[in-house]
Amino acid sequence: MTIPTSNSNLSVNISYWELKHYFSLADLIVVGAGIVGLTAAIEYKRKHKKAKVFVLESGIIPMGASTKNAGFACFGSPSELLADLKKMPEDSVWETVQMRWNGLQLLRKNLGDKNIDFHNWGGYELFNTNKSFELCSEKLNYLNKKSKEYIGKSNCYSIANKSINKFGFNDLSGVILNKHEGQIDTSKLFTQLAELAQKTGVEIISGVHVNELKDLKSSVELNTGFGVFKCKKCIVAINGFAKELLKIKDVAPARAQVLITKPIKNLKIKGTFHYDEGFYYFRNIDGRLLFGGGRNLDFEGETTTELKVTPKIQNQLEHLLKTVILPKQKFEIEHRWAGIMGVGSEKRPIIKNYSANIVCAVRMGGMGVAIGSLVGKEAAQLVS
Repeated sequence: MTIPTSNSNLSVNISYWELKHYFSLADLIVVGAGIVGLTAAIEYKRKHKKAKVFVLESGIIPMGASTKNAGFACFGSPSELLADLKKMPEDSVWETVQMRWNGLQLLRKNLGDKNIDFHNWGGYELFNTNKSFELCSEKLNYLNKKSKEYIGKSNCYSIANKSINKFGFNDLSGVILNKHEGQIDTSKLFTQLAELAQKTGVEIISGVHVNELKDLKSSVELNTGFGVFKCKKCIVAINGFAKELLKIKDVAPARAQVLITKPIKNLKIKGTFHYDEGFYYFRNIDGRLLFGGGRNLDFEGETTTELKVTPKIQNQLEHLLKTVILPKQKFEIEHRWAGIMGVGSEKRPIIKNYSANIVCAVRMGGMGVAIGSLVGKEAAQLVS
């Protein structure tokens, strides 16, 4: 026998107490428990201390980029910035860099450098052709001038060709260093952020997939397999998965494939590294080398939300490890995974009112660690 309830979409056994708390009107519900979503919830709760704030996450843990990224605290390698300047207005490119920088400072302020293992070991761009290295080298004065103007840091970029021998790289034409970039431990970042959210009074509800959103003008309904959640305001912060829930044109999923080695004896590499306009990236972590990228080998195939790795890209990652990055060292691959980024025709995030009571905060452009905290903060300001 089916007994009707006041929430007709319920597909599980819900108690009166659960109905009273979870399925009554909340002040704010955030969809997505990544960096953007949790920061948005924290910022809103700080301003509205008595508000009921939920964060709904479809996975047991976040399934996007926030727990699958490479942990780069970076804001712009030379070739990537110069490539962006060919496609985007100059002001937009540098304002986005400014957002990334300010986002990193907010992240560090909220969580503390020690708690997330932040290390300012520098960000290096590696070049495999003389032409690309020379083009970027010629623009260093311009890049440094704009960096000073937008983030207040002088002499960000410099030639660092001695690093080729220092780190043992092979077959490179040059190296450019950004001395203000660094790295974090992604697992510590997420656990610290989730802990801060809970301390602030935010409730994180995992395993709840939102199937549909309805803005009823006076409130928002979120249809899920557990029933209908209701709130006054809603923020959607699911980045590369946004098209599954919202009708947004200029944001698409972009899969990023990664591998990590077993510990390597006497590993010399220290810092964050970009190669081939940022399509490849690697870093040291726990005596291992983490290496990801290769989306440019198959843009069409990697425009997907399917969380799996492919032989074509994984084989290329291993090839570059053997021939360029670790040419004189033995290594073994221990683990592989994939994450989903959100990209579009430009790198600037989308932070806007989707409807009267729904705000979207998506399209991190592969820079979620850097820019995510600021995007979350700005999304919270839109619903406050």
